[in-house]
Amino acid sequence: MARSRLLLALVIVAAVDLSPAAAQGPGPWVKLAPFPEPAEELYGVAAGGKLYVFGGLAPGWVPRGLVFEYDPAANAWAKKQPMALASHHVAVTELNGKIYLFGGFVPPRSGPPAWVPIDNAWEYDPAADTWKALAPLPTRRGSPVAAAVGGKIYVIGGASTHPGSAEPSLHPARPHRALGTVEEYDPTANTWRARSPMPTACNHAAIGVVNGKIYVIGGRVGAAFIGVASNTDVVEEYDPATDQWGAIKARMPTARSAVAWGVHRGRIYVAGGEFQDDRLMAAFRALEAYDPATNRWTMLPRMPVPRHGLAGGVLGNRLHLVSGDVQSAGIPDVHVHSPSHDAFQLADR
Repeated sequence: MARSRLLLALVIVAAVDLSPAAAQGPGPWVKLAPFPEPAEELYGVAAGGKLYVFGGLAPGWVPRGLVFEYDPAANAWAKKQPMALASHHVAVTELNGKIYLFGGFVPPRSGPPAWVPIDNAWEYDPAADTWKALAPLPTRRGSPVAAAVGGKIYVIGGASTHPGSAEPSLHPARPHRALGTVEEYDPTANTWRARSPMPTACNHAAIGVVNGKIYVIGGRVGAAFIGVASNTDVVEEYDPATDQWGAIKARMPTARSAVAWGVHRGRIYVAGGEFQDDRLMAAFRALEAYDPATNRWTMLPRMPVPRHGLAGGVLGNRLHLVSGDVQSAGIPDVHVHSPSHDAFQLADR
C-alpha cells in the first residue's frame, strides 16, 4: 500500500506543472553534490563563500534541527553542530559573517501533533561552529522571513495564534492567523524594537534586499497551512530608513508559498513552492526573477525537479536549490523528499 501511494504521488507530480511557460534564460542548470539527508522545510543562506542549510521536518511534524555546510570548491557537504533548538519554519539571514535564526515552531509537549510558535533567537558562528542565544523575539511566531540592512535585522510576517487565545499551538483545524508584524533587531545592543507592520499579513514568503530596501514576495495569507490558506502573488517594498511600506509592486507571475530565493546583481530570484485547492495538490518548477529597478518579472527555465520547502542561496553567479519535497504537503503518510542539489547560472548585468 505504501509503495502504491508513493507511485501515485510521483505520477501526480509528474503530470501537473502549474508554472507559466518559461522564456529562454541566461544559463543552464547544473547538477551538484546531492544533499546528504533529504528533507522539507529547509532554509539556506550564504556566508563566507559557502552555503549553509538549516532545519528539516520529519513525518509527524517533528523538527530535525539539521545544519549542513556546502563548499563549492570541493562540491561537498559537511554536517555541522545541530541547531541549538530543533525547530521548523525559522527565519534565517546573514550579517557580518554570522548567521541568525529567529522564531519557528516546535511540537507540543504532549497531545497530538501541532505547531507551537516560539520566540527564540540564535546566532550561529560558521567559523567556530557554535551557537549563542539572543534576546527573544517580542512576538512568538513561525514562518517569518528575515533580512539585514544597515547593520540591523528585520524579522517580518509569520503565523501565530490569535491574541488572547488559550490555544498554544497552530493546527489546520483550529483558528490561527497570518502576521504582518515587523520587528527590528540590533545585534550590537541585543535589543528589539517594533516597526511599521507589513500591509499584507503573510507567512511562507520570500525576501530580498536591493539598494537598501526590503522586498517580501508571495507567501500565504489567512493561515499557515497550505490546505486552509491562500497563496499570494503580492510584492511588498519596505524602506528601513523611513520605516515606510511603499505601494504594491508588480505581482509575481506565479502565486506560491514555501519557496526558495536568492539575490544576485539587483535581482531577486524565487524558485519552487507549492499550491493546493479542492482539485489538486502540486509542487512548482517555476523560477522567476524580480528586478526592482524596472519593476518587472522575468520567467526563467524551469527547475529540473518540482519542490517546495527547499533551501536556496546564491554563491558567486549561481543560485543553489537544495532538497525539499517534490509534492505539496498534506498527503497522509506520503513524503517524497528529494536529495537534488541544482544550480542555475545567473546572468551578469
